[in-house]
Amino acid sequence: MIKMSDAGVIDRIVNFFVVNEDPRTKPWLLSSSPGPLFTILVTYLYFCLYAGPRYMKNRKPFELKNTLIVYNAVQVCLSVYLVIEGLEGGWRKHYNFRCQPVDYSNNPIAIRMARAVWLYYMCKITELLDTVFFVLRKKQNQISFLHLYHHTLMPICGFIGLKYFAGGHGTLLGLINSFIHVIMYMYYMLAAMGPQVQKHLWWKKYLTVMQIIQFLIVFVHTIQIQFQPSCNFPKSIGCLLTLNAGLFTYMFSSFYIKSYNRAPKKENNNVIDHKCSNGIANGKVLNGKISNGMNGLHKQQSNGFVISPELNVEDLSPNTKKNE
Repeated sequence: MIKMSDAGVIDRIVNFFVVNEDPRTKPWLLSSSPGPLFTILVTYLYFCLYAGPRYMKNRKPFELKNTLIVYNAVQVCLSVYLVIEGLEGGWRKHYNFRCQPVDYSNNPIAIRMARAVWLYYMCKITELLDTVFFVLRKKQNQISFLHLYHHTLMPICGFIGLKYFAGGHGTLLGLINSFIHVIMYMYYMLAAMGPQVQKHLWWKKYLTVMQIIQFLIVFVHTIQIQFQPSCNFPKSIGCLLTLNAGLFTYMFSSFYIKSYNRAPKKENNNVIDHKCSNGIANGKVLNGKISNGMNGLHKQQSNGFVISPELNVEDLSPNTKKNE
């Protein structure tokens, strides 16, 4: 049974999500209610985690070269457009970096930013295709928890921003993120062109560094409004943006350390290069494959074994037959 105090809390939550809807964006595509978005996200996760891998199990991976080039080129163009709109719609000369409330009026500048927020939301939905392409190309190892979490959460953040805060302080995240995506999708587009181009793409790890920097900027930018009593941007939303930025900073930093900061493995001193014609084993077992009792693969010396220069490591197996 719901207590009166509980009912009061529920009423405040319902009141917030009903009363604070942005009437300007409510008629726009996929913004009237969360139902269509959640349907898309559930379908996305079902396909990427279950249906897709099952469908591709006994099939050859799709190449999708031309599809990927066109898709990534479109994402680059959309991201460039969002950077321009984010700057001209507020952050170049109209917005205050310390505190920027949401302008819910029909002022042309406010409407321009609201439309940019809608397009950003649409981009987060289309970016779900990143994972779909991984599945169709049988790159399941690329679909990490971080990848799925990031691609699932961002459309939700885009929906909340569009429906309740289509402008103001939180849009700096979208501006910086769109700038990062210009570079990121440019990289993916070039990588899709094949080995002749891929060999020149040395800067992949710096994309992760840029993503970490963006989340640190958003973390500082959103946490500072908590210390400004007169700032009219909702502090609860600012807090959620801060927590999200902190979580992404941690996750992307962990990914960077695991992917690019591993110490090289030490070489086994007992492994002898099979290309060295004068390699001396000194009585040791080579890779667990050569023993003192094997004939025809070596000539016995007083201090060890001389390895035949024609011998390949792949040939050193327990099933190797002795020469008669």
